[in-house]
Amino acid sequence: MIHEENKDGASMKKSNKEIGLYIHIPFCKEKCFYCDFNSSSNWGNHIPAYFDALKKEMLFYKDLLRDYCVKTIFIGGGTPTFVDPNYIKEIIVLIKETLCLDGLCEITLESNPGTITAYKLSVYKDAGVNRLSIGLQACQNSLLCFLGRIHTAEEFIQNYDLARRMGYDNINIDLIFAIPGQAFEDWKETLGVILKINPEHISCYSLIIEDGTAFGKRYKAGELIPAEDELDRQMYWYAVDKFTQADYKHYEISNFAKNGFKCRHNLIYWKDYEYIGFGAGSHSYFEGKRFNNLYNIQEYIDVISSGGLPSENFQIIKDGDEILEFMMLGLRLVDGVDVAEFKERFHKDPLKIFSVRLEKLTKKGLITVDNRTIKLTKLGLDLANQVFLEFI
Repeated sequence: MIHEENKDGASMKKSNKEIGLYIHIPFCKEKCFYCDFNSSSNWGNHIPAYFDALKKEMLFYKDLLRDYCVKTIFIGGGTPTFVDPNYIKEIIVLIKETLCLDGLCEITLESNPGTITAYKLSVYKDAGVNRLSIGLQACQNSLLCFLGRIHTAEEFIQNYDLARRMGYDNINIDLIFAIPGQAFEDWKETLGVILKINPEHISCYSLIIEDGTAFGKRYKAGELIPAEDELDRQMYWYAVDKFTQADYKHYEISNFAKNGFKCRHNLIYWKDYEYIGFGAGSHSYFEGKRFNNLYNIQEYIDVISSGGLPSENFQIIKDGDEILEFMMLGLRLVDGVDVAEFKERFHKDPLKIFSVRLEKLTKKGLITVDNRTIKLTKLGLDLANQVFLEFI
């Protein structure tokens, strides 16, 4: 069975009674131009009612999760650091009071450098937040302005240093590359800054122009030209080379970690384990079902206030579907799918049941297969979606 060690060397071993929690905070000071997450800058007056509803939803699961141990908590958004920090503290305290937490539970909080203060960091730390994820995206103020970010590169450095002084020793930095107008030299400069400050974890994503976003509207109007694919790949592989040379483990397509600092919460997703999502638009995988909550903030509040639950779109995951999901998600990991782990979990041999697909992908040079692992090649990392489609 696969074990994931945290920074203290403790083992995270999969059992049927372990679970991760995701808590969605959909409020922002301003919505970034590229963002397609369920978030808004226009609902600030709903914050008190939203957190009341959030706590009621969580209490509903108290008995359902009685036999589970919470391994990870991830508070995302939106911008969780936009709201009063005591709202965040109350949520974490409620979880601790009503559910069983692993003694080394990873508690991650997403943050925006433009909404971090010493007081907020102090409240979060007192509540038990032990992993901070800071959205930087780029180190050039012109690019930050272009993306609709509310902070400067200087504010990021100031708040990163502040978090360090306050004892945060597990910090992730989010970066975006292939931004329209971003030069390769800009990306090199950004990576130089990140390597100098030496965070424990780095996530870097290629910019995708999504429908419904401000960028999506500009793209449809012919006002925005995406970065060239060649530049996108040049930036990606430059990052892979620089981070691995600096002793970061490239463990997932877009993620890099120092030894012992892989994101345990995201590994729950990539290993296809159970998790519960609380809040508007959050998703869950629990007791053989996938479902999501209502996306509209007012509808979410109203349903819970009237005594109902906001869950919808229930999908029963059959054994065959779970196997396909396990393969698709597991192939996101650079080390790939562990054949022995697959056999232990499903009592089947993936090399046999997927022999035709694996042979096809191997001939295309997208994966490598042996008796121990099935994983993406370098070309497969570039064309990962082609591989994933084989398991949908």
